[in-house]
Amino acid sequence: MKGYCYAAASVALVSAAQLLLRWAMMHLPGFDALEMNLLLAAPLPCAALAGGLIAYGLSMVCWLYTLHYLPLSRAYPLLSLSYVLVWTGAILLPPFHEVFRWSSAAGIGLILLGLLCVNTPACKK
Repeated sequence: MKGYCYAAASVALVSAAQLLLRWAMMHLPGFDALEMNLLLAAPLPCAALAGGLIAYGLSMVCWLYTLHYLPLSRAYPLLSLSYVLVWTGAILLPPFHEVFRWSSAAGIGLILLGLLCVNTPACKK
């Protein structure tokens, strides 16, 4: 059970990191217009960027603990939950303005179906 808790934490952190990094990049000036005092010019996007990078680092720590407790064949497919969470967040959270597409929803459904197939215990006869 510990392994699944660590995997869930890793997935949540990496999903939050993706959304934070996307938001930060939407609000930071372009790379061609980088200022020397970027932190003063855009403190909130810089904080979101730092938060996203920290969340990535913490997700890696949780992932290492996940690998300690779960076999790789069970743990690795769980990472695909981050695709589901990031897609859902991008659709539902107003700052991202992502467009809902049924084809994307079908892909998310297939990811969830695949996770069920991989992580459902086999029936014993």
